[in-house]
Amino acid sequence: MAKRKSSFLSNIWSKIWRLLLALVLFVALILLMFRFVPLPTTAFMLQSPYPVTQQWVSIDKLPQNMALAVVASEDQRFPEHFGVDFTAIINAVEQYGDGDGLRGASTITQQTAKNLFLWSGRSFIRKGLEAGFALSLEAIWGKRRILEVYLNIAEFGQGIYGVEAASQHYFGKSARYLTKHQTAQLAVLLPSPRTRDPRRLTATLSQRVVWIERQMRQLGTGYLTPIFED
Repeated sequence: MAKRKSSFLSNIWSKIWRLLLALVLFVALILLMFRFVPLPTTAFMLQSPYPVTQQWVSIDKLPQNMALAVVASEDQRFPEHFGVDFTAIINAVEQYGDGDGLRGASTITQQTAKNLFLWSGRSFIRKGLEAGFALSLEAIWGKRRILEVYLNIAEFGQGIYGVEAASQHYFGKSARYLTKHQTAQLAVLLPSPRTRDPRRLTATLSQRVVWIERQMRQLGTGYLTPIFED
């Protein structure tokens, strides 16, 4: 009886590992396929309660200030880490254990992974999946492609995805013509895009825009040059 039970459990684990391996290979295949071509949609777009507006634009046709603005606002160590900021995650878990809420601690790579494959909300399960996908993105896509995809799929308003759609919606022009100040205005939307409008910012958010512009100056125009030259 014990031998049959052991054999049964062994078969179950074998099937689980095969399923996990098949899932990993499937995700890797998808990532390889979309390393060079625009993504038709994302999990977040499919879950959107609003009509989706998005227009894909190559990173070469976007102002570098737009990329610098989101990096300055969301993830200043983006050129340095490998997709996951483990120090930030450890701090977030420790604060959660002390009774604080579970904060994001997400890099741009993790946000890209979440938008592509997952769902909103905060849980350890989703954060674990997010981290795994983020590491895969770094290994298969690299920084330039991750930043290009992020700028095209991040939500900037109710059903507005990507900086081109956001620029057209809020400023009535293509993203390539955004000023430095306007890129910072768009970047300030990212934590709560469905409740903010760059044309009608609160005093606090206006101060945040000033902070983002200051961070952009401190990082410097050449901060992302190695990524753009990859």
